[in-house]
Amino acid sequence: MSSARVMVRMAPALKGRRSPLTLTQAAVKRLKELETKSVADDKHKTLKIGIQGKGCSGNAYTLSWVDNAKKFDEKVTQDGVTVLIDSKALLTLIGTEMDWFEGKLASQFVFNNPNIKGACGCGESFLV
Repeated sequence: MSSARVMVRMAPALKGRRSPLTLTQAAVKRLKELETKSVADDKHKTLKIGIQGKGCSGNAYTLSWVDNAKKFDEKVTQDGVTVLIDSKALLTLIGTEMDWFEGKLASQFVFNNPNIKGACGCGESFLV
């Protein structure tokens, strides 16, 4: 009868990981405004970002308000604002910066995504 030896080692300290999505100060400000409005309406919800197969180039961002995160959704908190990322969109969004743009004709969230390989002419859809 032989006995097995077991060796125990201390694991190295885990390094903090980078957030898959960063928010500009303009985006944080706008999300705080929207959050304040939803709390005032007794409809406290969280913004969820996803990707949908759509458009000329194949993918488009989706923004929706949800009550609760799903099991594998990624939670991003920055400067007091929380945003959820759909688990299916996570790899596509890694390294993306979310900004808020206000112009004379349109106001919208803009995604500066380094993973995009191409986009359609209107800017609504993209290719990874």
